[in-house]
Amino acid sequence: MKKTMSSRALKAPHVARIIPNAITITALCTGLSSIRFALMERWELAVALILIAAVLDGMDGRIARLLRADSHFGAELDSLSDFISFGVAPAVVVFLYSLHVWKGTGWALTLFFATCMALRLARFNTNMDVEKPEWAAQYSVGVPAPMGAAIALLPMMASFAFEEDFQVYPALFALTLIMGGILMISRIPTFLLKNVRIPHQYIRPLLMMVAVFMAALFSAPWWTLSVIGGLYLLSIPVSLLSYRKKNSIAI
Repeated sequence: MKKTMSSRALKAPHVARIIPNAITITALCTGLSSIRFALMERWELAVALILIAAVLDGMDGRIARLLRADSHFGAELDSLSDFISFGVAPAVVVFLYSLHVWKGTGWALTLFFATCMALRLARFNTNMDVEKPEWAAQYSVGVPAPMGAAIALLPMMASFAFEEDFQVYPALFALTLIMGGILMISRIPTFLLKNVRIPHQYIRPLLMMVAVFMAALFSAPWWTLSVIGGLYLLSIPVSLLSYRKKNSIAI
């Protein structure tokens, strides 16, 4: 009996079970590498790496569920990766890009954003097992970690789009860091796009919009990403009203 139990404990996992964690580690390394390129003043590549990490972050959980390889280890690793890629990396990149001129004050804002990310992820982990009504799964409590990073980086993406030097406006970056941090730790419900149900009649138009988005992304990436970031900010009041309406009906 003991021999059987020990052989099970030492049984090698399938490669499929390692793939989601490998994607998570890739996202972590990608996000962390953005700091290296920021130190080299390759700003566009630094921002792009954080955005790539966001794409990878959206893939690992889905692939884990698809392969039935989700685990507590993977969930904890994902949170650590999110903190580095979307908490530490964006804050440091913004500091190196513009906020360094404020010296101690700029670094305090960097610490504020990273701390807000840590608090947001800690709250997310503690609420994972809390039961919610089915309709509530379409909303996130506060802004998700990748979108918080995108808000912090929005002025940089706009500067690339306009081909203007926004480095001389540290107040703009301070505003987005503070706003992104507060929105992440807030209780404001925001749309969780991966769980939003799409009526059948809207599937084809949506796929056409995806094609248009990809064409715009390859043609004018920074303009497209800046517009998407602005639209997301505008969607927050809409998501709040939608949540309150559905909550009142459920009650």
